[in-house]
Order: sequence, then C-alpha cells, then structure tokens
Amino acid sequence: MADTCIKLVGQAGLPAYEMVAFLGLFMALFLAVWAVGRGQGGVLRPHRVNWQLLRACLDMANNVCVVVALRHLSLTLFYILIFTAPITISLLSAVVLREGLPWRRAVAIGVGFAGVLVAVNPLGNAREGDLVGYGACLVCVACFSVNMVWSRVLTRTETPESLAFFSGLVTSAMGFALMLATGAAGTQAGQLSGPVLAGLCGMGLFCALGTLCFYIAVKHTSAANVSQYHYTQLITGTVVTYAIWGTRPGWWVVGGAGLIFGSGVYIAMGARGAVVPLTEGG
Repeated sequence: MADTCIKLVGQAGLPAYEMVAFLGLFMALFLAVWAVGRGQGGVLRPHRVNWQLLRACLDMANNVCVVVALRHLSLTLFYILIFTAPITISLLSAVVLREGLPWRRAVAIGVGFAGVLVAVNPLGNAREGDLVGYGACLVCVACFSVNMVWSRVLTRTETPESLAFFSGLVTSAMGFALMLATGAAGTQAGQLSGPVLAGLCGMGLFCALGTLCFYIAVKHTSAANVSQYHYTQLITGTVVTYAIWGTRPGWWVVGGAGLIFGSGVYIAMGARGAVVPLTEGG
C-alpha cells in the first residue's frame, strides 16, 4: 500500500526528495503518536545514535530510489526486480551473521533468481521498463539488503520503535534540507493539493506500519527468513496495478513471477520453526 501511494503521488510531479521528506515526516509523526498514546514514549529513544544515523542514511537512499523506480516501472516489474534482495540478504546473513545457508534454501533462492531473469527477459524485444528504473532498483536492493542484515544486529540494543522512528526523522530532515538547498520549498507548495497531501499522509502511515513490523520480525528470526515474505507483495502489486492502471502483466512477467513466488513460499514454510532472537553480546 505504501508503494501504491508513492506511485500515485509521483504522478503529481513532485521531486523525489520532496516526496521522501514528507514520507519521513508523516512516518515519524504516526510512530510518535502511537508510542506516546500508549504511554511508551521512551521506546523511541535510540541508544547508539551514530549507528542508527548510518543505518537511516541507507533507508533514505533506498526511499529515494523507490520513488524514482516507481516512476519508470510498473508495480509488478518493480517487485520482481527488488526480489533479488532475498538472494543478497541470504548470502550476507550467511557470511556476516553466520546464520548458515542450507543447500535446499540455496536452490530455492536460485530458482527465485531464475524467475527474475525470466520476468525481465533481457533478450526480448519488448521492455516493460527503462534503464533508469532498473538502475534505481539495483540501488534499492543494495541499500535494503545491507540495512536488513545490519538491523538484525542493531535489534540487540535498539527497540523496533526506535529504529523505525529514527529512520523517519533522518529521512525527513535530509529531504527537507534538499528542498531548501534547491529552492524547491516554495516553488513546489502549489502542488500540495488535498489529494496529494492525502497520498503523502498515506505513504507515511503505511510505511510506518510496515517498517515497524519489519523490525519486530527481524528481531525474532533471521534476516534471510524475513526477506522471503516480501515475495507476497507480488500478488498485491499485480492486483493493484491492474485495478488502478489497468496494466496487464506480460507472459514473461507471469512466468517469472510464478518461479519467484514458489521459491519464496518454499523457503518461508521451511523457516516456520526457526526463531532465533539475538541478544546483547549474542
């Protein structure tokens, strides 16, 4: 839903950094209201500010590239391209966190990657995206993968609420700083109509909910296990794309999506009992 809001708001022509600025602002506001309303405002406080700042910068770069990619790709193709992230995350987790990579999971990940190649069909004549969209997705995958593995380590000392809230604050601050630096703060004000503001608000709300759930999940199981559930976005992305824009995915996309989703479900089902929370010093 957050990606759908981003794609809808992107049609208004707002610069990517301005959309990201409001995304971070509304995200931080929703999380603050949620925590304070429950009488748990202290959970928003970071313990290692320098580490959180660096991690939040990865979030910022990822969010900007998401906005750019969604202007050049359909939701379905966007999801297929970013589904190379589970491969990267699994390899990083095995090397950095020593979480292992059983051969069955490695084979399933390989099938998922084959699905990406089938869906993109690099040798075909028809393209459902452009090089800008593909390049932005590559940056998204790199930033998201490193962020997920690193977040798995940070949850030893940081609360999920703190990680999500700090990401929103840093993203908002950097986005508005870019607006001021480029002089866009005043010139773009006329484009913030009611529907656009509602879309920006929806972006922040759905992103806050999704990010919070992500950090809760990665605290209690391996990053490789969590990453597989992103495959389910392919179904909602395809449905929403057809419902709103009337875009029908090509046969290559459908075939690749089937391989990707099948491999993701296989890995996710095999990881149901793998609950391995990290603790300080673990």
